[in-house]
Amino acid sequence: MNKLIYISASWCGPCKTFGPVMNQVAESGIPVTKVDADRDQQALVDFQVRSVPAVVKVDESGKMLDKFIGVKSMEEVLNFYNG
Repeated sequence: MNKLIYISASWCGPCKTFGPVMNQVAESGIPVTKVDADRDQQALVDFQVRSVPAVVKVDESGKMLDKFIGVKSMEEVLNFYNG
């Protein structure tokens, strides 16, 4: 099963707006792992993320399938996951 990795930072305004959306996505049953960009900088390198918020879709082995940067609606996140 694929999962989403949500990369954010405590100082990031858009992350504060997008956090509740990602919480709803997780509550809908989609596996979401939250990563703090300041604490886990290796994730930024691994997934080539230069801006937050970022959402990375990975497969069971952790291989990146796709990603997006910025704030999206819940519907857009679900379409990204299912796409």
